Parts: sequence; structure tokens; C-alpha cells
Amino acid sequence: MRNIKLLLSYDGTDFFGWQRQPNHRTVQQVVEEALGALTGVTPSMNASGRTDAGVHALGQVAHFYTASRHPCEVIVKALNATLPVDVRILGAWDMPQSFHATLDAKSKMYRYVIDNGRVADPFKRRYSYHVYKALDVEAMQRASRALLGRHDFRSFETNWPNRTSSVRTIMSLEVLRQGDAVWIEVEADGFLYNMVRSIAGTLVQVGMKRRPEEWVREALVAEDRREAGPTAPPEGLFMVVVRYSDSQPLDFKP
Repeated sequence: MRNIKLLLSYDGTDFFGWQRQPNHRTVQQVVEEALGALTGVTPSMNASGRTDAGVHALGQVAHFYTASRHPCEVIVKALNATLPVDVRILGAWDMPQSFHATLDAKSKMYRYVIDNGRVADPFKRRYSYHVYKALDVEAMQRASRALLGRHDFRSFETNWPNRTSSVRTIMSLEVLRQGDAVWIEVEADGFLYNMVRSIAGTLVQVGMKRRPEEWVREALVAEDRREAGPTAPPEGLFMVVVRYSDSQPLDFKP
């Protein structure tokens, strides 16, 4: 059996998230069905992480086992010829049997995109959260520094607890402006349910001057979801890259 790593990109708008669910269209479902048509056996895939309904991916990673002898370049071409247009396979690699897309991930980066134009851009509505009031990006960046490092992030987890521990390490958190677009980029060793969207919703409150900068630290220390800001909508969230310890061709930042 071969262990194949896939690098995927998808528009999450019309998907009910990554994971297979009864009576719902999911990314895992359509990719597994395409692999089944190609190899004759429908595999069970493992992804680096589950994206929720409406969330996008620029660099999702998954792996599956197969007895197929198709070269990796053939797998990529064949899948892209049959998959729906909102999913694309960017690459495929033969990996050691021990490789696991979820367990071997060292960190992941997410990007949250805000359309900060006075009038919402109709061409960005599927890929951003519109905030009409001008955001103070510098204040958001200063406030975000409280979240760097290893903390209990239960204040930024919906329906806590979802995991054994809500302690995570954020390695980097940047708030950037490019014209009317504001990006919040977060890289961590793991993420809780709705963690990035909760951070984005919280920082937006600071950027709109509805809350002071020190409120972010206070919300973190409170370890209570009610003390932080609202959960930002899913359409602005992108999984950007997953980093592994091996020398992989996936270490990029779109």
C-alpha cells in the first residue's frame, strides 16, 4: 500500500465543511469519490484539520492509502479532470507509511480577510467579512500581542470544551492592510473550534474603537468565551498553509 499526500485548494462556500456528513456536500466526500472512481477503491482520507462550512483552503493537506500504481502526476491530472470546479489538487507525493497529515503537522496558518471598504464589494462577498467602519489596524496589531505565546484559549473557543486541553501556542499573529482589505494572519501549533474567527471578531471590536486594546488581554485571562468578542462569519477564513518537519514542498505563503 502506498501512502499519498495531497495538497488541496478549495472554495468552501458551497461545502458543508471538510468532514463527511450524511446528506451534506463536503470536501472529503467529493475528493474520496473522485479517488474511488480513479483507483477502483474509495479511500478514507485524513486531513491536517477540519474546516467548517463556508471556510476556504489555499493549502489543505490530506493523505490516503492506496494500492493504485498511478504515478502522482497522473493522480493530480485525473482528479482535477473529474472534481467539481470548487476543488483543486495542487500536488501529490508518495510518503512513508508512517506519515499522518493530522498528527505530523507542526503548525498551521490561517488568514482572516476583511473587506473594509465603505461599500461592500460584491465580488468579495464570498471571501471576506464586510466591516464598513474604518479599522485601526495599528491598534488591532498592538492588542493582538497579548495572544502570542502559549495560553489557555478557552475564551476564543465556541462551545468549550471541545478538546482535552484548550492550551495552544500562537507563534505569529499579524494584522495587515492592503487598500480596503485587512488580513489577520495567525499561525499556531493547533486551533480550537472557531478560534481564529473568535480572535478576528474580537480584534475587529478593537479596530472599530468599541473596545480598548487591553480588553483582548483581559478576555484571554478570563478564560470565559463570554468575555471575548463575537465569532466572525466563516466566509472570511482561509486555511493558508500546514507546516511539517520534513523537507516538503508545502512551505509557502500564498
